[in-house]
Amino acid sequence: MTKILYDVAVIGGGPAGMMAAGRAAAGGARVVLLEKNAALGAKLLITGGGRSNITNAEFDQHIFLAKFGESAKFLFSPFSRFGVQDTLDFFHAHGMPTKVEAEKRVFPVSESSQSVWDALAGYMREGHVTIHTGSQVSGIEVADGLVNGVRLKDGDNIQARSFVLATGGKSHPETGSTGDGFRWLQAIGHTVIAPRPALVPLRVAEPWVALVAGVSFAEAKLTAFQNDRKIFPAQKGKMLFTHVGLSGPLVLNMSRSVAEFLQYGPVVISIDLFPQVNLGELDKQLQVLLDAVHKKQTKNALEGFVLPALVPVLLHLSDVDGERPAHSLTRDERSSLVRLLKDLRVTVTGLLGLDKAIITSGGVDLSEVDCKYMRSRLYPNLYLVGDILNIDRPSGGYSLQLCWTTGFVAGASAAEDN
Repeated sequence: MTKILYDVAVIGGGPAGMMAAGRAAAGGARVVLLEKNAALGAKLLITGGGRSNITNAEFDQHIFLAKFGESAKFLFSPFSRFGVQDTLDFFHAHGMPTKVEAEKRVFPVSESSQSVWDALAGYMREGHVTIHTGSQVSGIEVADGLVNGVRLKDGDNIQARSFVLATGGKSHPETGSTGDGFRWLQAIGHTVIAPRPALVPLRVAEPWVALVAGVSFAEAKLTAFQNDRKIFPAQKGKMLFTHVGLSGPLVLNMSRSVAEFLQYGPVVISIDLFPQVNLGELDKQLQVLLDAVHKKQTKNALEGFVLPALVPVLLHLSDVDGERPAHSLTRDERSSLVRLLKDLRVTVTGLLGLDKAIITSGGVDLSEVDCKYMRSRLYPNLYLVGDILNIDRPSGGYSLQLCWTTGFVAGASAAEDN
């Protein structure tokens, strides 16, 4: 068995781990980064559809942290050390210009997650971080109230003065996030709230959604009902249809609330595809269009009003014959089409699993973590970052910002302790 001593050992080469390793090395520590995959940042490279929504350009810390709900109080201290502006300054200084898109989402100008990976890799190179990929950790060793080493499956033992655990949650297990860190922490006495899918697409009963898979809307309004009663406030945002249901930022952000109610029975989602106008105004707009192209078949006329892929679905659900000329539509038939556009309903049958979740809820109980340093309250030389923590958040750049903030603070703290 080989024993190798470092100042700081970081377990997990995702965004939080890469940031922690780079920051600890910048603080003068001798750092090793252990990653079980063949390469670093597997999940980072697929975030934001391969574009990496690195943060949200909301510079009011109170407004930003309100998105984290009950965890906001825990995060005020670390965010005061490394917040949104610090993140932008970091990536700009490492050769990655950024741009702000809808809802203040920040992306690399390159439109590629590879640019984010390159910036972090460069940061670690500057600090001469030792990187071991293909290094599978089998457990954490503790003695006398401290972590004194990690066991590798190949028999080696890595010793360090401080350890940063950045193994992620259980979303997208194909990238290596298989919950290993949770098991290790429980084994040494930490409390871990069982992980569940948090930001995850919805599965619906209606087979017609497969016909419109890939169709997206920059702004739709979704209202959820159970037993004909609205169960939480309507929400607006970007959504898209998938082969089995609904996805997009709007859907992901409401998925956890939907999951809570699914325990008690079916949940029906009402989709308003034209939230910017009321029912009467939309009816007038459709009537004007149909009058202008009154000789066309209804199915062709409607393609000037909604996306073509939606037309056969709307005609089927409203029981309107699309072969008839537009001028032959009755008022009731037109009203039926308009009502569907304002109240298109689907029945949620469940959430897609951990393999489709953007993040998972659950993780280490925050009462067992010193937020000022991201340090375990049980083992003062152990630091916990990113998805290993029980912190819920919406989509829109908040997950990666959590990684940058907790990783930076943990890396700095670990270096200071050596």
